[in-house]
Amino acid sequence: MKFSVKNTSGENAPNLMRELGYHFWGENKETGEMAFIRPLRGIPYPRFHLILKEVKKTGEILLNLHLDQKKPSYKDTPAHSGEYTGEIVEKEAERIKKFFL
Repeated sequence: MKFSVKNTSGENAPNLMRELGYHFWGENKETGEMAFIRPLRGIPYPRFHLILKEVKKTGEILLNLHLDQKKPSYKDTPAHSGEYTGEIVEKEAERIKKFFL
């Protein structure tokens, strides 16, 4: 699920995501995108997986959220069982949006 929020706090995005319970997972230096995860039950899966990109000029944060149900099935491939829509993903997106209001 793709959506955006406005960062009016002046705090950097990784710190804000930590406040929301997300852990930094990595960064693509070429695109500037950062990955974060948030386990649902204190176990590795299922977990929310969020890709984030900051637009510094506007203070906008672009987010792409999905729910990883299980770890990748095939070695050395990024394929996984992810849900990009549905009630759980929508509720998490709303929780993130409310945090930025």
